[in-house]
Amino acid sequence: MTSPIKLPVVTTTTAASGGEPVPALKPPVDPATLVHRQLLGGDFWRKIPAYRDIDEATFLDHKWQAKHTITRPDKLLEAVQELVAPEFIADVRDGFHRSPMSLRVSPYLLSLIDWSNPVADPLRRQFIPLGSRLRPDHPKLDLDSLHEQADAPVPGLTHRYPDKALFLALDTCPVYCRFCTRSYAVGIDTDQVEKVHLRPTQDRWERAFAYVASRPELEDIVISGGDAYNLRAEHIEAIGNRLLDMPNIRRMRFATKGPAVMPQKILTDDAWFSALVGVVERGRKMHKEVVLHTHFNHPSELTEITQRAMNRLFAAGVFVRNQSVLQRGVNDTPEAMRLLIKRMSYLNVHAYYVYVHDLVKGVEDLRTTVDTAIELEKQVRGLTAGFNTPTFVVDAPGGGGKRDCHSFEHYNRETGISVYRSPNVNAEAHYLYFDPIELLPEAGQKRWADPAEHDVMVHEAIAAARDRRR
Repeated sequence: MTSPIKLPVVTTTTAASGGEPVPALKPPVDPATLVHRQLLGGDFWRKIPAYRDIDEATFLDHKWQAKHTITRPDKLLEAVQELVAPEFIADVRDGFHRSPMSLRVSPYLLSLIDWSNPVADPLRRQFIPLGSRLRPDHPKLDLDSLHEQADAPVPGLTHRYPDKALFLALDTCPVYCRFCTRSYAVGIDTDQVEKVHLRPTQDRWERAFAYVASRPELEDIVISGGDAYNLRAEHIEAIGNRLLDMPNIRRMRFATKGPAVMPQKILTDDAWFSALVGVVERGRKMHKEVVLHTHFNHPSELTEITQRAMNRLFAAGVFVRNQSVLQRGVNDTPEAMRLLIKRMSYLNVHAYYVYVHDLVKGVEDLRTTVDTAIELEKQVRGLTAGFNTPTFVVDAPGGGGKRDCHSFEHYNRETGISVYRSPNVNAEAHYLYFDPIELLPEAGQKRWADPAEHDVMVHEAIAAARDRRR
């Protein structure tokens, strides 16, 4: 019998022990590079007049957060009127009148906005429209730009990729994002949009389950909406266990904006939390993957309260991935994107996707260019581990699905038209994305100002893409 191998012990000397200092391979760390660990804490919500007397226990109560979530512009303005000018209030009223999304803002989210400069604040930009900042929609915009309804065999179930389906279980969320790609369905009707309603009814769900069970190629289901946060505990269990019981299903993700806008639910809604953990644990025993997908867009959305919520999920064995949307004035700089990625990594949230902003009605001021995404991908690659580095994608308009942003067949930066192929969806089709017109060079803006040029530019782009394939 051979003796176990022992590693040699290497003795070193350091300045502390009187020897020579160990040479540093890198310069001392700049404290600014560790700012991702500095999370907002304390009773920061008390700066809002309406929450001045709210103690921590109350603020952490998910029921209090839900009850005091603001759903009317006048109530929002009433909560912050001591902090903003009358001109800002009028601008917000005009913004909501012209918005496709209804209002829903949690006290937590309202407290994270910098009300000393709300016009420039990245969180205000995402949830509270200003009429003065709105821009005309792109002429090629479609209300359902991703054609989710066209790929729906039954209401609320999109089957586009061969082995994956999107189950829209309901049409409400804990907050409503201005930039929601499902503004055609999420929330109540607005002055601009009459919604396609996807209410959580047993009959609609049964039709979706029957379809999933009938398609042996389906292995992966995204449970979204709306937002899985708004499903009751018994709904989480019913949907999760029904899908786990299907032999063909191997993976599922519960998709929610909730951790970014109301992390209190994870901390104090024990029934919902236990239901999610129960489905995750049962899936693991069946060798099936159940994870949580969330949606942080800016580093200011991650606080000490977020850390507590993420720690609870992590301790319970719930894996969390993140999908961000690239937005102008929110996260379209290398500094903002680097900090977002590092802060999420610090809290065990894995960066998965960054979407180039979909063509959504009423939010042209938030969109940016494919070129911006390509440059940001270069800037963040190598910042941290690959599994914490997001892929920057274009969700191709017309139903092409997610394409790596720099995998285009053709990209004309003057006209802002990029052309993608999606062989696993439709091998022959070309899918076109359009950069915001106001960010194009003058020559491109001039062509888009002439309606007769619109189809000409599209035909030119597709022809160039076909020439590349030859």
